[in-house]
Amino acid sequence: MQSDHRRLYLQRNEDVTGISGTGMVAEGVMWSDGVCAMRWVSDHRSTAIYHDLADILAIHGHDGSTKLIWIDFVNYD
Repeated sequence: MQSDHRRLYLQRNEDVTGISGTGMVAEGVMWSDGVCAMRWVSDHRSTAIYHDLADILAIHGHDGSTKLIWIDFVNYD
């Protein structure tokens, strides 16, 4: 059975806001329809739902200082 979701995290190289720090700042999952949930792992933990990955990066990408890293890779063979 093929998984219908993929795990990911956000890796922040520079904390431009001074709030969430650097390193792995959020864990997340993307479902097969593209909807994503992110759980922030800073001192101020919260969970948020996003329409898609583009929204996450537009809001939290900080012009490339935060990268999305996939934990699960999809093999379509």
